[in-house]
Amino acid sequence: MIKLDYFAVLIAIAAIVALSLWPLKSHGGGEQEEEHGDGAGQEEHGDAGGHAVHWTYAGAEGPDHWGGLSPDFAACSSGRMQSPIDIASAATGLAVGAPGHDIAYQDVPLSILHNGHTVQMNYAPGSSMSIEGQQYDLLQFHFHAPSEHTVDGKAFPMEVHFVHKDSHGGLAVIGVMIEEGAANAALADAWAHLPGHEAAETTIADVSINAGAILPPDGRYHHYKGSLTTPPCSEGVRWFVLSQPISMSAAQIEKFEAAAAPNARPVQPLNSRLMIGPAG
Repeated sequence: MIKLDYFAVLIAIAAIVALSLWPLKSHGGGEQEEEHGDGAGQEEHGDAGGHAVHWTYAGAEGPDHWGGLSPDFAACSSGRMQSPIDIASAATGLAVGAPGHDIAYQDVPLSILHNGHTVQMNYAPGSSMSIEGQQYDLLQFHFHAPSEHTVDGKAFPMEVHFVHKDSHGGLAVIGVMIEEGAANAALADAWAHLPGHEAAETTIADVSINAGAILPPDGRYHHYKGSLTTPPCSEGVRWFVLSQPISMSAAQIEKFEAAAAPNARPVQPLNSRLMIGPAG
């Protein structure tokens, strides 16, 4: 009996130790796919072992090396329809209508986060835009400094991306350049809650925002087929870069720069893509 009790005690101890070492399930943060978001945007995708693949905007994990960080990121280096691009302001082509004519954005509570790569505002369901009869729901919008797209080789201080997805998972993004000038009243309340470092999503119940108020009045745009501007750089994204910029004050721009800049991917080759615009 004594020998049996001894082994029973050993078995019980072993079981307790095993349970204490059992791995807990990890809930990763990171951005959603950028143009879901970027990110859809900007998510740190996992490798085969389930670990997040870290990427940055500089150094050994910067844009020049994204394609080699993970097989999932291969398009970042081998893709032929990558974003952003340099936009020739004189580009001409078929006018396909301005997205502003088919936009239905609603007021929503401010839901803001800093995902380590940008400051993003997630959008509650119910807002959308239509392109040639296809509805795209607005998921989120986020910011880059300096701008990712350039115009005639010139970068703007910032750029905002409004990310949409259709019922089949297709992505469409409206890009708007931001220049220094008058303070942006439509973003004033959001900027008062702008996180200065990586932070989880927070909903500010008594603050609302309407993405439509941020858009410029001139809905003309340049359209092209591109990609996410962050890993995994997936292609097939419909880009609509508006011709008219919006303004932010120097203080507003500096506040974002202190929180997340620089966070712009360099422009990519146009290759054989057709640039359509300015349309409207």
